[in-house]
Amino acid sequence: MARLFVSATGTGVGKSHASRLLMEAFAREGIRVGTCKPVETGVTDLPEDAASLLETAQSFNPGFQGFSPRDLCAYTFSLPAAPFCADTNGELSIPRILEKVEELERLCDLLIVEGAGGLLVPLQKEYLMIDLAQDLEAFTLLVTPSRLGCINETLLSLEALEQREIPHDWCVNLHEDAESFPKVTQPFYDAAFPKWWSLQNQGEVDKFVEQFLAELERRNE
Repeated sequence: MARLFVSATGTGVGKSHASRLLMEAFAREGIRVGTCKPVETGVTDLPEDAASLLETAQSFNPGFQGFSPRDLCAYTFSLPAAPFCADTNGELSIPRILEKVEELERLCDLLIVEGAGGLLVPLQKEYLMIDLAQDLEAFTLLVTPSRLGCINETLLSLEALEQREIPHDWCVNLHEDAESFPKVTQPFYDAAFPKWWSLQNQGEVDKFVEQFLAELERRNE
């Protein structure tokens, strides 16, 4: 089994968009792909992120047919906040989240696990989203925004991953301030990270998928 953890510098950056693109790209390579949204907050009726992920997964994996969006989640909470704050009854259990991941990965060759918010978002008082990525022993893809100020967010998140020695890559979702990005942000990325890539470049998405699969094959030899 293989796991890919998709995180971001914060909420609303594009984790679900990235996860859907990756499911499509892995499926084109013949991979039986699945997905999991362990925790979703701000849910009054339908967990929208999980619903969008499930729709894509069902297009490629019959094992996810018959599921509801809530079947992808270990927990949903109505308050739109960090899981620790949204969990007003203190019910969230890390073992239950790990069980959900293990349950869903039995249905696929590769499970894409989408986090909530950014890497340092708390699930419990002393357990952050980055701890989940580490406990899952998952390669992590960090999605960063293109808006003004994103350099600082990107560097802080990359530093956290590097300090934990979590295998990772990162990409930009060219969405906010996309027109000014080439002038106000890209010059630094070009200088400091010449191999940075964006979700809007299908060739670069496919290249990431190819490299990820090649690394898996090397590990399995």
